[in-house]
Amino acid sequence: MLNGVFIFKKIKDGDIKAFEQVFRQYYTSLYMYAFGITGKKEVSEEIVQELFYTLWKDRGTLDITLSLKNYLYGAVRNKSLQYCEHRRVKDRYREQALSMNEIPEDTPQEQLEYKELEDMINRTLNKLPDRRLRIFRMHRMEGKKYKEIAELLSISVKTVEAEMTKTYQLLRQEIDNYIHYDIKRKR
Repeated sequence: MLNGVFIFKKIKDGDIKAFEQVFRQYYTSLYMYAFGITGKKEVSEEIVQELFYTLWKDRGTLDITLSLKNYLYGAVRNKSLQYCEHRRVKDRYREQALSMNEIPEDTPQEQLEYKELEDMINRTLNKLPDRRLRIFRMHRMEGKKYKEIAELLSISVKTVEAEMTKTYQLLRQEIDNYIHYDIKRKR
């Protein structure tokens, strides 16, 4: 116990060799401890690496007076449990979101309106100049980033941005027209 406090005092004074000694002595066992809690290799590595990073970065303000070993294991336990709780919350949220997506089927009227809107969007896209349509499809349907598109088509990223902006403006205008026409038609 006294040895760990003495070593931490050396670390606090900026002794990198003392820090490396603690790292080599505890890294594997702390990793195994974190892995036992989280069950995730990458997460466990990240937790332990972050702990050692913080230990060195905040060495001047940390106050470890009883046991360096207890401090290290306690910190790993807390971070691992926080990860598990965060994962449980995310899983619960995902399940809730998925259950909310169990929406009753659309009515025939809603299906018709959706089909009309889809047709209008396709007609609008087919009116686009070839390059603009190609850029739009590469981005929206293939998931390519603007930079990738620019490189593939040998154009600037700004050109890709401008073409996408023009496409979105046109689509917004056509959708607004459709919505206003649909509202008037229903009156």
